[in-house]
Amino acid sequence: MTNAQSNAAEHIVLAIEKREELLVWAVCGAGKTEMLFPGLTYALRQGMRVCLATPRTDVVRELFPRLTSSFPEVEIQALYGDSEEKSGSAQLLMATTHQLYRYSQAFDVMIIDEIDAFPFHNDDSLKWAAKRAAKDHASQIYLTATPRKKEKRRIRQKQLPTVFIPSRFHGYPLPVPTLKLVTTLRSRLSKGTLPKSILQRIFNQQTGKRQLLIFASTIQYAENIKGILSSRLLVSSVHAEDPARADKILAFRNRELDVLVTTTILERGVTFPSVDVFVIDAGHQVFDEAALVQIAGRAGRSHKDPDGEVIFFHSGKTNAMFEAQEAIHQMNIKAKNQ
Repeated sequence: MTNAQSNAAEHIVLAIEKREELLVWAVCGAGKTEMLFPGLTYALRQGMRVCLATPRTDVVRELFPRLTSSFPEVEIQALYGDSEEKSGSAQLLMATTHQLYRYSQAFDVMIIDEIDAFPFHNDDSLKWAAKRAAKDHASQIYLTATPRKKEKRRIRQKQLPTVFIPSRFHGYPLPVPTLKLVTTLRSRLSKGTLPKSILQRIFNQQTGKRQLLIFASTIQYAENIKGILSSRLLVSSVHAEDPARADKILAFRNRELDVLVTTTILERGVTFPSVDVFVIDAGHQVFDEAALVQIAGRAGRSHKDPDGEVIFFHSGKTNAMFEAQEAIHQMNIKAKNQ
């Protein structure tokens, strides 16, 4: 681990020892999972029961194999909507936050990954469920790359202990998004097509070695973009209700696809080693600052390819675009000065 990761890991262990609250504010690609391992090791050796909860099913699917290989002697279960496991009685439980409704006073350590993610951040009943699932004196560990206003306010008021990691594990800066104005974008999307300038940019991108991850604002637009590109490229699309989502993500990871078009469902929790990222209609309301920062964070994840191009195609700039750009820029400055 890097020095920053080791420092965060020490804070996590201490919070578990003292049964305290801690926010781990780490940029996309900082290696949050690795930072958890010393704390998990300590808790499990002490016989504590641990829950690692996250709002997104894809994150559970992604992390579960890593946990089982790292802790082969520990009973670990994964719980989500259509998971094979149903009992949820293991010492270490990975679960979507919706599964926490099942528990009361059950866990000594409650870790919530991506606390800023939909639906957890704006659903008070899920927060209530997480609190009820933990024992009265449980340690509460929160992980995020993009804390919401509520957490930032608690940090400023010194009500929420925080450890901050502004750099990625490989030490390279976060890719800063480029904003590209395309005035005809929305009119073309509404007609089921894409402007020629964006199509040309996509085809040019495909002459390089990286795969392409395209974010669309709606399921219909994602399907349309897939259809437009399918005559020339190996492309698929995914969304939250797609029953084949896991298989398509695996196919993309195995480089069986050139392009994957997605809704915001893949804005976080999945890692691909070498991708460029295009956001089509970045001015749409679904792309708030947190979403855009997370989306940009899909690029440059590997030390073998730490760059990656991120482009926000839009028909009019929004505050969210500027705020995301500035947030990433500020993180890079802090990482450089660390």
